[in-house]
Amino acid sequence: MPVTVLLVDDEPLVRAGLRAVLGAQSDIEVVGEAADGAAVIPLVRRLRPDVVAMDVRMPLLDGIEATRAVLRTVADPPKILVVTTFEDDEYVYEALRAGADGFLLKRARPAEIVHAVRLVAAGESLLFPASVRRLAERYGDGSGRPARSVLERARLTEREAEVLRLMARGLSNAEIAAGLVVSAETVKSHVSAVLAKLGARDRTQAVIAAYESGFVEPR
Repeated sequence: MPVTVLLVDDEPLVRAGLRAVLGAQSDIEVVGEAADGAAVIPLVRRLRPDVVAMDVRMPLLDGIEATRAVLRTVADPPKILVVTTFEDDEYVYEALRAGADGFLLKRARPAEIVHAVRLVAAGESLLFPASVRRLAERYGDGSGRPARSVLERARLTEREAEVLRLMARGLSNAEIAAGLVVSAETVKSHVSAVLAKLGARDRTQAVIAAYESGFVEPR
């Protein structure tokens, strides 16, 4: 089954470009478009996309609030890929904190756009880990009390903590397995346990919590 994508951006040319790039892939299908975040929820409910590629800055409802709304009101929500002009934008970090699964630069090459959609849909790696680390260093000071409380209550095992640190470096399950000399299935179990204990919907949210709490240093 192809990965289905909903495009949300107030610039028609951006939507047209993304549709052209993604629609050319045999394993990706663009199922709809919207010009503002305010239209996202009804479209998500009707089209049930796997991924929403969403502009972070829109006139009526921006990508941050639209992300929050989708995750708050839609059962089994899609992955959300924030589309942005600047990778060091505080809006991007706020969108990730709100629950977005990754971000994509509007100037990205076609191959990078396709890779981003596939990676976010699969959910086994952190998209652009170095950029997420820089955002956390710039906008997350490691003093987040809620995140610290979550980490403390989680009581991660030593191996789970090690896996979380490797996740923060952007390693995939296969790469973590190779580094720890264990099976990919074992790593998958550890990752699932980390997400469950942290109450995180995916790797990105777990890594953001790790940075916000100071459990992992961005530097």
